[in-house]
Amino acid sequence: MSQRIQFSRTGGSDVLEVVDASPVEPGPGEVRVRNEAVGLNFIDIYFRTGLYPAPQLPSGLGTEGAGVVDAVGQDVTHLKEGDRVAYAQGPLGAYAEHHTLPAEKVVVLPESIDFETAAASMLKGLTVQYLLRQTYPLKGGETILFHAAAGGVGSIACQWAKTLGVKLIGTVSSPEKAELAMANGAWATINYTEEDVVERVRELTDGEMCDVVYDSVGKDTWETSLDCLKPRALMVSFGNSSGPVDGVNIGILNQKGSLFVTRPSLNGYADTRERLEMMCREYFDMLESGKVKIDISHRYPLAEAGKAQDALQARKTTGSTIFVL
Repeated sequence: MSQRIQFSRTGGSDVLEVVDASPVEPGPGEVRVRNEAVGLNFIDIYFRTGLYPAPQLPSGLGTEGAGVVDAVGQDVTHLKEGDRVAYAQGPLGAYAEHHTLPAEKVVVLPESIDFETAAASMLKGLTVQYLLRQTYPLKGGETILFHAAAGGVGSIACQWAKTLGVKLIGTVSSPEKAELAMANGAWATINYTEEDVVERVRELTDGEMCDVVYDSVGKDTWETSLDCLKPRALMVSFGNSSGPVDGVNIGILNQKGSLFVTRPSLNGYADTRERLEMMCREYFDMLESGKVKIDISHRYPLAEAGKAQDALQARKTTGSTIFVL
């Protein structure tokens, strides 16, 4: 038997339950991974609450993990039993001792990268890769605003932006988080609980404002983010931690300076095996070179998934959180 977390109805963290289930045998084109560590991400909460509908109920949870291949289905040629691997995309079910998923979503993990680092950062690292290198290919010299700069994604973005020669202004909720973002390479920080974000961006940029705003917060920061952009600049909305952005009159983009807006996702960029491998190569290079370091601030047993999600949702965490098996 294999332990996993599932939910039969949407709601608060109390809907999560620990169950025993037989490991699923991989079908054609699939592999089964014996997880060593599993990542916690805000998208897990979106599925649990129903903001993003699960394909069916009861449902597993989580899309990110790292471990060892322990079974291989037919027609799989790039993986074998015993391979050290990591993954960041669906289907749901990573919160488990064993996870069976399409082999095309699984990549071999370099020996130099440990399981905990991979599980803590695959989804976040690949997110930063497509944000900084594809959604808006930063060349160096740009000024950008990145919300939640002390979180898991933000911590990686601060480091990566610095290596690119980009001035990253990070929003944070406390002096401690500001200190962490600066240590990771942010050019400046704004404590949004005490400072007016738009006015502070104007001061920091001598009125020029930002080339790009990266916003994972959603509803609460939508207007603020638009007001931090220079004319014809890009708003990248890639998350909904405060709720989804809805009811938007597209004419506001005209009023605020002929702005551009996009709502990207990892699945929208890592949509082929070739693109996924390209993105992983670049991200793994950043880890192996030491240009990006992963701060695993919190470790939980799988049975405490609800407790871990509550801490993330209440913004009590910094860096990355993982489940260890």
